[in-house]
Amino acid sequence: MPILIDGHNLIGQMPDIELSDPDDEAKLVAKLRRYAAKKRGRKIMVVFDGGVYGHPQNLNGFGIETRFVKPPHNADHELIKQIRAIRRCDEWLVVSSDRAVVGEAQARGIRVMSVQEFAHRLQMFDQPRINARDKPGDRPLSKAEVEEWLRFFGVDEDEDTLYY
Repeated sequence: MPILIDGHNLIGQMPDIELSDPDDEAKLVAKLRRYAAKKRGRKIMVVFDGGVYGHPQNLNGFGIETRFVKPPHNADHELIKQIRAIRRCDEWLVVSSDRAVVGEAQARGIRVMSVQEFAHRLQMFDQPRINARDKPGDRPLSKAEVEEWLRFFGVDEDEDTLYY
């Protein structure tokens, strides 16, 4: 499912990216690249207002297409333009909390997700996962760990007696 994202709207909900950071767009795109790669090549288009002078305007690649909208237009205008150009509306997801963008997407039957929900998804997706075989208790304890637990509970391993 291709995703159309309101970039700065999403950054505003990311706990580890600040809108005031000159590299905020690049940091978001890096997260989106990891997401796209793990989702087997999912296509993502992210739209940003303007950009910072001297900042690279091209962050495309690895499943991500970025658009930096120059005045007099803004990201919302470009997002609505892109929504109107979508032919297979049932295949797309729009990520925005802007009323006009959400309204346009819903009017065309395109699935919408709030930036808060998508930000949460991105954060959860970025967390390291524990493999089932790495869960504590699924492997035998080392001798040092057994000795530490025995000391903790006051058991003498040689005498099987409790110390109070």
